[in-house]
Order: sequence, then C-alpha cells, then structure tokens
Amino acid sequence: MPKIDIGSVPAIKGSGYPPPHDAPCATRTRKRLGDAGGLQDFGVNLMALPSGGWSSQRHWHSHEDEMVYILKGEVVLVEDDGETVLRAGDCAAFPKGTGNGHHMINRSEVTAVYLEMGSRHSDDLTTCSDIDMMSANADGRFVHKDGTPY
Repeated sequence: MPKIDIGSVPAIKGSGYPPPHDAPCATRTRKRLGDAGGLQDFGVNLMALPSGGWSSQRHWHSHEDEMVYILKGEVVLVEDDGETVLRAGDCAAFPKGTGNGHHMINRSEVTAVYLEMGSRHSDDLTTCSDIDMMSANADGRFVHKDGTPY
C-alpha cells in the first residue's frame, strides 16, 4: 500500500557529523519518509527543529537539487546573500552546483516542522561553507577539504 504510516517511521535524532560539528544539530529529528515509501531517486524527510537548533551545517551539493517546505513554525534561512525568515507555507529551493551554502536555524520559541526533499545522486559531494568538512555520497565519510578523514 502506498500510504505511509508516519507514526511508525523511526525518528532519528541529531546528525552524523563528527564532533564538534554535530552539536548545533543535536536536537533535530528526521523521519525518512522517502525511505519508508521505498523511493530510490529522491528523498523526502519530515524534519522537526526545536528552538535554537540548526538544520545542518551550512552546505551546498555538487549533484543534488534540494528543497524545503515549512509546515509549522518559522526558521531563518542562512545563505551567502544573507538571511531570510521562512514561515509555515513558505518554501525554498537549492539548485545543485551553485556553491551557495545554506542551512536553517530556529530562532523562535516553537519547534518548526518542515519537509526536506532532495535528489539522490551517487556522485554528489556535499561541501560545508563555513567549516573544513565535505562528504561524498559514494562512501558517506566526512573528510577535511584536503581529503584527510575526520
């Protein structure tokens, strides 16, 4: 059956970033709805971002398009060009290969809930804008920008 029982999808807390880069994202939770539905070409995550939390380190993708749609609350989108408040009903898109790092921070008092959607490309390289870290989809390892492992 195509209907996904969202209540049965496990919530994954935090991120896979190595310390200390994991700390700002420690309170976020992700439900991998695309995986639960058996999707292979793109992912869809139901995200909950408590007050003070970050969605991720600021990053951009070489081969993956990404989009977010805010369902509840508000977040501040941080990009190279500055900050933009996103509220319930707003969405933002991040085309692959732009080099424009992005992430969201919840500066409100209410947990924000949003959908995060993105393509799944085996050649993708995620580059962090503000810290010395990258990750390739091919192996999922986090490395410094010179290739040395964390």
